[in-house]
Amino acid sequence: MIKVSFPYGKEKIEHSFDEKQLIGVLESSINEYVPPLSEEDLVKEALKNPVGEKLSELAKGKKNIVIIASDHTRPVPSKIIMPLMLKEIRSVSPDAKITILIATGCHRGTTKNELVAKFGKEIVEKENIYIHDCDDKDMLVNIGTLPSGGECEINRLAYEADLLVSEGFIEPHFFAGFSGGRKSVLPGVCGRKTVLANHCSEFIANPNCRTGILENNPMHKDMLWASKKAKLAFIVNVVLNADKRVIFATAGDCELSHKRGTDFISSLCGVKAKEADIVITTNGGYPLDQNAYQAVKGMTAGESTVKKNGVIIMLADSSDGVGGDHFYHQLADESDINKTMDAFLKRERWETVPDQWQTQVLLRVLMHASVIYISTLEDKVVESLHLIPAHSIDEALFKAKEILGNNSPKIVAIPDGVSVIVEK
Repeated sequence: MIKVSFPYGKEKIEHSFDEKQLIGVLESSINEYVPPLSEEDLVKEALKNPVGEKLSELAKGKKNIVIIASDHTRPVPSKIIMPLMLKEIRSVSPDAKITILIATGCHRGTTKNELVAKFGKEIVEKENIYIHDCDDKDMLVNIGTLPSGGECEINRLAYEADLLVSEGFIEPHFFAGFSGGRKSVLPGVCGRKTVLANHCSEFIANPNCRTGILENNPMHKDMLWASKKAKLAFIVNVVLNADKRVIFATAGDCELSHKRGTDFISSLCGVKAKEADIVITTNGGYPLDQNAYQAVKGMTAGESTVKKNGVIIMLADSSDGVGGDHFYHQLADESDINKTMDAFLKRERWETVPDQWQTQVLLRVLMHASVIYISTLEDKVVESLHLIPAHSIDEALFKAKEILGNNSPKIVAIPDGVSVIVEK
């Protein structure tokens, strides 16, 4: 028997597999990588040796500095990064007004408790923190037209800053290629209609809008344009292992520093697909598996290696529910997934509706394979999403074998579906 551990919420679920049926465990070698320094020292070293100018050089003489920070749905170790950025800025501009702008994109606002968990009590109490709201029109400024043709609106605080910087993390992303870098601006602090234009059905259907691809990726092109137009001058991004510990840090120019990080992660995250009847995958546990909306990301890793008409078993605690009313109703209100997909594909980019992109990816997955969903959601809610509910791996495997009509299926395990780039 082969034992595999799957992250689930803040816990892990272990399962033992028959070695004759488990044909592969797809894991990035990130977890085998041993960093040369501690987490804090890796970030310090990145700040000391950035790609381009140092943060302290850029901050000299600046009076209004904005630091874009990720929201509660991202495991960015802000308790490590933010104090170091604040210290370096204040070493040269002690009187500068500094605002930490929380990049919610189109997510709900981050709560105070979530801010404390992210930054620590001291920063939350002492620093000026503003939570971006993509629908607050009074706080949005139009900075031009995206390469794709959509209007680009960003948060006024970012626009009015005389120095705009950001912190974040880099991981494979299921349509932007990779997270981090330019995504702090778009979708991070953009208006809803800008995000909708960028996340249009045409782009989601583009074969270059996939995990690990930046070249000729039209979504990435838009995002990079927005970050440059917004004058994002400096980033600090990290790479995390499965334990959410920093193993690599990069700082400096938004595009070049980000590339340094994506080159590093690409060298560790690529895994070869193994065609399987059943693929068991996750979203890497908390905080990325807080809802069904986010869990679509982990499903795409399964999509890349499961046979046509196979079964994906997705583990996602979903303690925060479905993850959006639009996402829920796009799935729950229409029983025919082909009809919903056709409606999406007929829409022009300016007709994109909220959460359409995530629903479109899920529908694409469902057109390829059945998805059994292990979570804390009520069964009827899971079923309304066109997913099959289960509450344990044993139960899910039993259901999967019934669907396949096969008691000896070939199984692949992907313990962390958002940390791998599955290469066919």
